[in-house]
Amino acid sequence: MTQTPVRLHTWLRLQREDVPLAARADALCRALRGCPEVRQAYYLSWLPGARIYGHEGSGQHLPPGQGDPMQASDEELFARLEVEGRLGLDQVRQLDCWLAGRLRRAAISHGQAFDLALVPGQPGLLLVDVREGVSLDWLGWLHELLSTLLASVSGLLRASPLLGLDPQPSLLLDAEARPLELNAALLAMLGELPLAEVLRFLPVNHASLVRAALEQSRAIEGVEAECGERMLIWTYIPDPQERRVLARCREATAQIRAEREAARARRLYRLITENTTDLISRHTPDGRFLDASPASWTLLGYWPEELRGQLAQCLFHPQELAQLVQRARDALEQDGYHTMTYRIRHRAGHYLWFETASRAIRETYTGAVVEVVSVSRDITARVQAEENRRRLAEVVEANTDPVLFVDPAGLITYLNPAARRTLKLGARDAMPALAQVFAPDDLARISREGWSTAERKGVWSLDARLHPPGGGASVPVSMVLLAHTAAGGERYYSLVARDMTERELREAQQRRHQDELAHTARLVTLGELASGIAHEINQPLAAVVNYASASQRYLQSLASNPKAADRVAQGLERITEHANHASEVIKRLRAFLRKGQRKMQALDVAEVAREAVRLCAWEASASQVAIVEQLPENLPPVYADRVLLEQVLLNLLRNAIDANREAHPGQDSVIVLAARPEVEGRLAIEVRDQGPGLDEAELARIFTPFYTSKPDGLGLGLSMSRSIIEGFGGSLDGEPGEEGGLLMRCRLPLQ
Repeated sequence: MTQTPVRLHTWLRLQREDVPLAARADALCRALRGCPEVRQAYYLSWLPGARIYGHEGSGQHLPPGQGDPMQASDEELFARLEVEGRLGLDQVRQLDCWLAGRLRRAAISHGQAFDLALVPGQPGLLLVDVREGVSLDWLGWLHELLSTLLASVSGLLRASPLLGLDPQPSLLLDAEARPLELNAALLAMLGELPLAEVLRFLPVNHASLVRAALEQSRAIEGVEAECGERMLIWTYIPDPQERRVLARCREATAQIRAEREAARARRLYRLITENTTDLISRHTPDGRFLDASPASWTLLGYWPEELRGQLAQCLFHPQELAQLVQRARDALEQDGYHTMTYRIRHRAGHYLWFETASRAIRETYTGAVVEVVSVSRDITARVQAEENRRRLAEVVEANTDPVLFVDPAGLITYLNPAARRTLKLGARDAMPALAQVFAPDDLARISREGWSTAERKGVWSLDARLHPPGGGASVPVSMVLLAHTAAGGERYYSLVARDMTERELREAQQRRHQDELAHTARLVTLGELASGIAHEINQPLAAVVNYASASQRYLQSLASNPKAADRVAQGLERITEHANHASEVIKRLRAFLRKGQRKMQALDVAEVAREAVRLCAWEASASQVAIVEQLPENLPPVYADRVLLEQVLLNLLRNAIDANREAHPGQDSVIVLAARPEVEGRLAIEVRDQGPGLDEAELARIFTPFYTSKPDGLGLGLSMSRSIIEGFGGSLDGEPGEEGGLLMRCRLPLQ
C-alpha cells in the first residue's frame, strides 16, 4: 500500500491536466491494483452507438461475451447502474447483458461494478475484481471516495501544468528523490510494470543528481541511463522554493548506439590501418604518395614518412613501367577503380609481386580525380605457387605414365594424355567410372585398403590392370595412390600408373626359362636317383614273377591238393598289389617329370612332403639315414605349384642326406622334416640334418648360382630352389642348427 497514495496522486493530477481518457483509466486501474485486496481492475466507457461498455486504456481486457456480437447489449446493466450506482459482480453475472457473459468467461465473480465517469458527460464503469475471502464492505467506501475526488478535482489548482502536457516522459521528485507524480508519457513507458519500477529508468545516481540540482539551483543535463535495451538521456530541473525536481528524459537508444558504433568504427579503422599486413596508401592523381600505412616498412622496407612525396612508379619494374602507369590512369579516369598485378622494388633491391586495388576520389562538382586510395598486398608466394603449379601441370600432361585424378567420392575427374591413350579414350570422351577401369578385385582392394592408407601415410601402391572401357586387352600397371589437399581444404587423390607390359613379358619369359631349368634339374635328379628308382620298380616286379611261378605250380597240383585253388587266388591278389605299386611309382615319376606351365593351386604341404620323401627313400636307406616326419594333420593349405614345391623339398632332403653321409659314414643318422604354421600368416617347412654344417662365409654364399661344396655338383640347386619359392611369394633361408648341422627353412604364404 506504500505506493497507492502516489498512484492516486498521479491519477488526480492527470484528471486535472485533462489528458486523454485512456491515460486516466490506466492511472486509476494501476492505483487500484496496488491494493493487496484487489486482483484486477478494469475501466469501461459507455458506447451509445454500440449499446455496450468498451475497454479504455492499455491494460488487460476481458474476453468477448457469448452469442452474436451484433446482438450484444449492456442497456440493462447501464440502467441498473444509473439507478443504484454500484452492483455486485454476482448480480451482474445474472443480468441479460453482454458484460455478464464476459465476466463468466473470465471466471470473475467476487467484486463490484461502479458507475464512474472519468470524463464529465461520458458515462463509464469501474469493475473491481477482489481476491477470494476478502470482504466487499470497503468497496462502498472506495466508490464514495472516488466519486468525491472526481467531483472536487475540477476545483483544484494545477500543481504542475506543464507535466501533464509534456510529450517527453517526465516525473516530479521530492528532495529525497522519491517520485511524486508521473506524466502520461512516462506511464505509457512503464506499461504494466509496477510504479516502483520507474526507478529502473532513472540513472543509478539519481538521488545525488536531485540533491546537486537543488543545492546548486541549476539544471543538470545529458545524464545517460540504461534500462535493458533502452538508453535514455535525463535532464534534472530544480524548483528550489518547492524543494522538488522535474526530471525529463528522451529516448536516445538509436543516437547513443550510432555514436558508439561510429567510435568503434573509428577505432577499428585505426586498428586495421596500423596493424593490417596490406599496404594502404593515398596518392595524388599522378601517383605521388600522400600517406601510407605502417605496413610499408614490412612490405617494402620504407617508413611512411620516407614514401611521402615520392612517385610510386619510381619503384615499378622498368619492363612494366610505361604500360602500367598509362593503363591505371585511363581506368581511374573512366571507371573510378583499377586492379593491377606488377613487380615492385624492395628497398633491399629485389623485386616483389604486388596486387594493388585503387579507387579514385573525385571532386564533388567537377568530377575530376583529386586523390587515389590504394590497397596493396604482397602476392609473391602466390605467383610463385601458380608458376610451380603451371610447370607441374605441364609435367603431368607430358608424362608418359598414365595419371588419373579421383575425388573423395571415387569419381575420375582428370586423365592425362598418356592415360587416355592407355584406356583408348579420345580427347572429348567422357570420364569413365573407376568400376570400368579396374577389375572388381582390384577395385575392392582399393576401397578396402587404398583410400585409408593413402589418407594415413600419404601414399599406397598396388600392382593391378587397367581395362579400357570400350573393350580390348588390359594393361598391367604398377600403380601408386597419392592423397592430396587442395587450397580450399578439399581432399582428392591421384593415381600414377607405370605400364608394366614389358616387365610382364620379361617375367613370363624368365618363368619359362626357370621352368625349363627346373625340368632339366628334375631329369638330372632322376638320373642320380636311377638306382633307387630301379630298385623300387624291380622289387615289385620280382615279387610279381615269384607269385606267378608259385601260382603255376599250384595250378598243376589242383587234382591232388585241395588248397591249391586258394593259393592261386592269393598269388593273383599279391601280383595285383605289387603291379599297382609299380604303376604308382611310374605315375609319380611321370608327374615329377611333367613339363609345361606352372599350375598354382591350393596344396596340402604334408602330402607333397611325403611324396618327396618317397622319391629319396631308397637313397636315404642306402646311406643309413632315417627321415623323421613331423607333419601335423590339418595344416592350412598353401598356394603353389605341386611339382616345383616337391622338387624344392626333394633337393633339400637330398642335400641333407649327402651332409649326413659325409659326417657319419657307415653310421646311422637322422633328418627331421617338419612343418608348422606361423603367426605372420605363413607356413614354415624345415629340414634339419646332422651334417658338418657351414661357417658364416659359406652360409652367405650357398644360394649364389654355381657355388657348391660338392666335387661333382653344379651349384644351381639351392639358387633355383630359392627362386621357385620366391615366385610363390615365400622365402628360403639357411641357418646353423641348434645341435649342429644345418637348418633349411622354407616359408610359404597361406592361401
